[in-house]
Amino acid sequence: MKSIFGTDGIRGRFNIEITFSLAYKVGYALGLILDNNHPILIGRDTRISGETLLQAIASGIIASGKKFINIGICPTPAIPFLIKQEKLSSGIMISASHNPPEYNGIKIFDQNGQKITRNFENKIQKLIEEENQNRLISSKEISLKTNEDLMDIYMNSLVQTMEGENLFGMKIILDTCYGSATTCAKKVFQNLGADVRVINNSKNGLKINMNCGSTDLQSLKKTLIENPADMGFSFDGDADRVIGLDSKGKVLDGDHILFLWGRELMEQKILTDNLLISTQMANLGFEKAWNKIGGILYRTNVGDKFVYEAIKKNNAVLGGEQSGHILSKINNFSGDGILTALQISKYCKKKSITLNNWLESSFDPFPQKLTNINMNHNLNNTNQKTKSLINQTIENYQKNYSGSCRVYIRPSGTEPTIRVLVEAKDEGIVQNLSSKITQNLSSDINKILS
Repeated sequence: MKSIFGTDGIRGRFNIEITFSLAYKVGYALGLILDNNHPILIGRDTRISGETLLQAIASGIIASGKKFINIGICPTPAIPFLIKQEKLSSGIMISASHNPPEYNGIKIFDQNGQKITRNFENKIQKLIEEENQNRLISSKEISLKTNEDLMDIYMNSLVQTMEGENLFGMKIILDTCYGSATTCAKKVFQNLGADVRVINNSKNGLKINMNCGSTDLQSLKKTLIENPADMGFSFDGDADRVIGLDSKGKVLDGDHILFLWGRELMEQKILTDNLLISTQMANLGFEKAWNKIGGILYRTNVGDKFVYEAIKKNNAVLGGEQSGHILSKINNFSGDGILTALQISKYCKKKSITLNNWLESSFDPFPQKLTNINMNHNLNNTNQKTKSLINQTIENYQKNYSGSCRVYIRPSGTEPTIRVLVEAKDEGIVQNLSSKITQNLSSDINKILS
């Protein structure tokens, strides 16, 4: 049995890779592994399949002899925060993050509110394979009563990160993308005094991440044009990411957030060795500008778990991804899109500047193009020989074109795609090479797979 875990927990299409049976076994295995008898917290986003998977996981936990608490629909970062706050044994978030509605996933957190280690994943995998493989799956429905008080605790924690600063006089638009942020983003910003307009704010699992949210800013841009505001923030399906727009529609992505927020912390002499942690996707313009003001950018593989590992290893206080997944010391390095949006708003208020003015003082990004090569099947499920051939082919492309630009190619850890990033000072080079590399690489990989 190949590993059920990818770069961010378990991810796949509902009833194909992610099934009731698998979710039940994961809940059962987790319950057996945990040493203490404190409850396991479970939350989910708005996907239609979430209720079924919640029932499965909860049933598995009960079968293992452990208890659970259902928080219902919530942002992913609420889970790690509440695990520590309420001294729970573990937590599970049922979400496929930024992926389309037909996908779902299982993210598991340990008693410290951190995503479980590879070693922990292997223990779950082993139990599913050896002890739980032929176990009779109970289809009996159990009560999934929601503990609504926990969301209030989480929302209060977000307000407290503002350190007494309010958002009175600020007009802000939020795109909650029919996902987890629908439960609390509007309320939190309003409680801080902001004049808030919210779009895509119904709990609609059929529309989650569809033509909205942090991966598609068009609806937020349109709303900003029709209803002028100081800024807008767009979250992904489980609200652990955020991308912003200033009043003129200029994009505030994760690179700009890290640069601007990092510069504030640098001036306060809070940054360890003036260090920021990001990934191979970070813009070269960001890195050069950060170096120019005396900063150091440490790049990791793509994925917040790798960013977190580098943060702990280097004793850093801020890191994240271009996609808007930001990890800060404020909440124990748990990516939280709402918290990040609040911090950006807070700095604008404290500095008495608009986001547009602040963003103008950021770096000039190099032209960059990210293209997806869609595959017929997940490359993680191919044999080792085929994987090696594909990895060697990718490596050759990266070497061949490294002289004239930066090329970074990687198989997605959550979808059956290969992501091709091309970056250079010249826009024409980026466009031409991106098309050429994508076309040729796609052909070469299809030959290997055929």
